[in-house]
Amino acid sequence: MSRALPYDLRGHVAIVTGANHGIGAATARALALCGARVLVSYLRVSDFTDPALTADYRRQRSADAEDVLTAIRSEGGVAAACEADLRDADVPARLFDFAERELGAVDILVNNASGWIADSFSGGQADSLGFKTTLVSASTYHQQFDVDAKGGVLMLAEFARRRGSQPVRWGRIVALTSGGPLGFPGEVSYAAAKAALTNYTMSAAFELASLGITANVVYPPPTDTGWITERVEAHIKSRADLLHIVQPDEVAEVIAFLCSDHARLITANVVHLR
Repeated sequence: MSRALPYDLRGHVAIVTGANHGIGAATARALALCGARVLVSYLRVSDFTDPALTADYRRQRSADAEDVLTAIRSEGGVAAACEADLRDADVPARLFDFAERELGAVDILVNNASGWIADSFSGGQADSLGFKTTLVSASTYHQQFDVDAKGGVLMLAEFARRRGSQPVRWGRIVALTSGGPLGFPGEVSYAAAKAALTNYTMSAAFELASLGITANVVYPPPTDTGWITERVEAHIKSRADLLHIVQPDEVAEVIAFLCSDHARLITANVVHLR
């Protein structure tokens, strides 16, 4: 994040999940640059060995949040970090308690964390881009849904409960999604769990509107978080429906906008970035 953003989030406190790398890390930095105090929530993940997954991508997913905190603080921002596994139903309350102790009452929630796994109904084969897939199972279902769907909705519920007790009627919810109504062949549980999170977020937009809370979902284009290889890049350039490969900072700028007062009339939208 190399430039100041034109949004004033001073006095606000954000939780960003999955924020030790990629879009989550960029979002934490963007919100901090706007003046928000940010809790960087993360979980270190060791990916299975797959020649198509770059070493850089695996390294980022297994890292802690120290680099993110250092970047935020070097830019004059305020942040804290907490490693937390959203598969644990008690974690949302603990995250909010930690954020309140360290930073203040949370009024921005970015549901970015994912239990990503590439599973499919033809598992065991490599997909068209060379990535390994595994057969759909109870294990792959839970790895994905326990984070994206269950973890995401419990974070939403905790946010709603605590904002409802606050005198100031203001709040922002942003979730990240992928897939679509036709699913996501090769990553079927990922797409299904993201669809559930999208639906929960749309409901929150209407049910929490009286609290001054907006809720939107961002659907990024292919984002270079370390997983895009030359083969992936060539595939994207061959597709008429995929216009750009973007950097995490570019997605984070849109999320910062949706968290600002400039976006106060935008709610219950899935914002497709192209």
